Amino acid sequence: MVTYGVPPQAAETRAMIDERLREAIAANGEKISIEWRGQPKHLYVISMPVGLLYFNPDTHRIRAQRTLDPARDRLLDNDPWGESSQDYLAKLLRCQPADPDKVDPEFESLRDSLESFGQKDPGIITYEGILVNGNTRCAALRDLGEKYIRVGVLPDSSTWDDINTVELSLQLRKEFKRDYSYINRLIAIAEQMRSGRRVEDIARDFHIRTKTLEQDQWVYAVILDAIERSKTAAGAALRLVDFEDHQEKLREMHRAYKQLAGTDKDAAEALKESRLAMVVLNFAKTDLRHVQGDFHVKYLNQKLPSFARPSVEDSSSVSIPGLPGVVVPDSAPATKAARTLTDQVLKARATASLTAPGADIGQVTQASQVITAVRDSFEGALKPAGRDGTLRQRQLAAPDRLSDACDLIDLCMGDLAKARATQALDQPAFDDAVVRLRESLEKLAKQASRAFPEPGDGVAWLLSITDPNNE
Repeated sequence: MVTYGVPPQAAETRAMIDERLREAIAANGEKISIEWRGQPKHLYVISMPVGLLYFNPDTHRIRAQRTLDPARDRLLDNDPWGESSQDYLAKLLRCQPADPDKVDPEFESLRDSLESFGQKDPGIITYEGILVNGNTRCAALRDLGEKYIRVGVLPDSSTWDDINTVELSLQLRKEFKRDYSYINRLIAIAEQMRSGRRVEDIARDFHIRTKTLEQDQWVYAVILDAIERSKTAAGAALRLVDFEDHQEKLREMHRAYKQLAGTDKDAAEALKESRLAMVVLNFAKTDLRHVQGDFHVKYLNQKLPSFARPSVEDSSSVSIPGLPGVVVPDSAPATKAARTLTDQVLKARATASLTAPGADIGQVTQASQVITAVRDSFEGALKPAGRDGTLRQRQLAAPDRLSDACDLIDLCMGDLAKARATQALDQPAFDDAVVRLRESLEKLAKQASRAFPEPGDGVAWLLSITDPNNE
């Protein structure tokens, strides 16, 4: 964990806090309750000048957005209390998580509420004047020209680990109106996992199921891997903030991956790679649903331009570096081709996103052309994939519904046995339901006789039991 030291003028800030805390204690003033090192603690609330306090460079609220500007992000680590760094934090606290160039409507709503109704909930600061909770409220109060903010003060022994723990626990109370963004929640969950806490405890704190937490862990690992794979020789790379607006796409990708991995791990990997490329290319969630394990080979590969069509040799095994003679099965060629293409897309997107003054315009232009060509190829491949997917759904719709009906009849048998054992069976109602079942089967048989000129055993049986002449 990075530690940021203390801000300048910390001694003067301490003196002011001490004086105001003494006044609050003497008047038995307002308090705010927090969880402090596993125990409840009540902090006295004081009023502090908004211009004297410092935004927290390690707040979870904008952890992902810090990567928006790598140079200023590095400056935050080296000089967190300088004017430039604090201005950068103030900008990030106001912006949309997925589009940092725009002001977040939720921030504007908070600012309007503060203007109309004043500050309802106190923030939290350290003895050095670092905002632990209330960073966004402080930014909004500064915009409004307010002079003071009400805050509780953490004990003097607070560490950076305490600061992060208190901030997270207060956010998860759901008492504050502006939630962490998706990626910042993933970062916070990952930190909790690294601290050694149990999965069940973390899921409870974040108000999610353990299955959702495990899904989020998988997604976060995919994002970090994608960022690593996007790095270019020129120093370009995707950022965490680039994935901020793709929560549902990534979660659906995980569900599709897990479902397919149970029967075909290579196909699941190919699905993941193709869908990841589409996320980076900003396709809609409904488009991603057409991509299955065979998408790259069956629909996409032939539509790719030659420069984007990976050449992958088939190999049955690979050796392990440092372990002579040890080999493991290699990925299927289709999976390797999908991964190679995704690597190209990741690097091209990272390069095309460069806006720094020193960026190579030629490389940026070439990367943009790659993105356009590959996206066009995906769009062309989605049309037949979508048609085939719709056809498969139609082909399986009737069998799936009949299978569901069988499951319900199986459950009915159990209910019937229980009702008979307890003498609780409504016989007339059951008889009426059986009559309705017979009528439904007769209608089904009529449709089946038209659909199957040469019926198999199952359909033949259905026709026989519903034929009035077969008594």
